[in-house]
Amino acid sequence: IDDTDKIIGLELGADDYITKPFNPREVVARVRSVLRRTTGGPPASSSRVLKIGDLTMDINRHMITLHGQEVELTATEFNLLKVLLENPGYAYTRSELIEQALGYEYEGSERTLDSHMRNLRRKIDPDTDKPSYIQTVYGVGYRLVEP
Repeated sequence: IDDTDKIIGLELGADDYITKPFNPREVVARVRSVLRRTTGGPPASSSRVLKIGDLTMDINRHMITLHGQEVELTATEFNLLKVLLENPGYAYTRSELIEQALGYEYEGSERTLDSHMRNLRRKIDPDTDKPSYIQTVYGVGYRLVEP
């Protein structure tokens, strides 16, 4: 293969260039080398923050604050709130929330979601009888609104 092809590939952004025939063990070693250099997550200064009203979610730090006070959530509650915060006002069906927050492999009852939402509301809404953040959309599911 011509050196020009290798140079063009590398200049276009390739991390490496392997020619045929190749040794599979060498390919694995090169992939592991690239992964070692690229894993470790984003720099601490690049936090991804979602906010509505006095409710703030720092996704990278996995932290929720309400009125400046940290709120402890389970992983499931955090994921549900993240989905809702990413698209405020959108009425999610139960199956959409389960798919996006819990994953495709979830096989429990859709009604289990109601229990998680009830627990989440207790933690972020002062009046659970009149929730100010998470509203039930009857016949559909749930939506997040600005209080």
